[in-house]
Amino acid sequence: MIELKIPEIYWDEERGVRLLVEYFTRRRSRGDLFYSGAHFERLGGGGDAEHVANRFDSNDLVAITTLSVSLEPHGAINLLTDPDGHWAHLLSLVPRDSRLENPGSDALIAEGGPAWELWERLAGSMQHPSKPDGSGPVVAGKLLARKRPHLIPIYDIRIKQLFERPKTDHSFWAALAAALRADNGALHDQLVRLRDKAAIGEDIGVLRVFDVIAWMHQGRQGRLR
Repeated sequence: MIELKIPEIYWDEERGVRLLVEYFTRRRSRGDLFYSGAHFERLGGGGDAEHVANRFDSNDLVAITTLSVSLEPHGAINLLTDPDGHWAHLLSLVPRDSRLENPGSDALIAEGGPAWELWERLAGSMQHPSKPDGSGPVVAGKLLARKRPHLIPIYDIRIKQLFERPKTDHSFWAALAAALRADNGALHDQLVRLRDKAAIGEDIGVLRVFDVIAWMHQGRQGRLR
């Protein structure tokens, strides 16, 4: 596992809060939210809402478009109809209240665990080559972050850049879990503190706070998503 080095931006409360407030509250001239991604976890009541937690629905497919990715039509239909039952089965094996900072979740994200297999089936792997059309590692991660927002972190180019991680990083989940648990949960508590000071709502999980700060900070550095 490659250790996760936490950048200074996460410990700079003034800047971190400012980035969160801008992302979740800034509005366009017409009055709607400026950043479409501010709707990602809340659209339709959330991907982990009890009545949809164990299936993909149309809100999930729209939600990922707010983060600049989408499936091709046949891939979307595959998720919605679940012809082989893979999606519902594997989602049902990952409790909707699972949290990455909880050591009890390790078996879910470990190689061979249900969250790992979900990602592999969505991303496409040697073991599971028949991924949904238009899917891939980034799409898979964002779909799972939508369905299990407290367990699966988003992993895209801005995260890779800020944390200097490889293109395909099979240890990122475990590395972030370790970082959240280190020093008696100091990083986890800091993310909660930043969220509370930004007053963006307790329904925004710590993994999304972690992601948004990285995404906004990297954008401020002039890098493209």
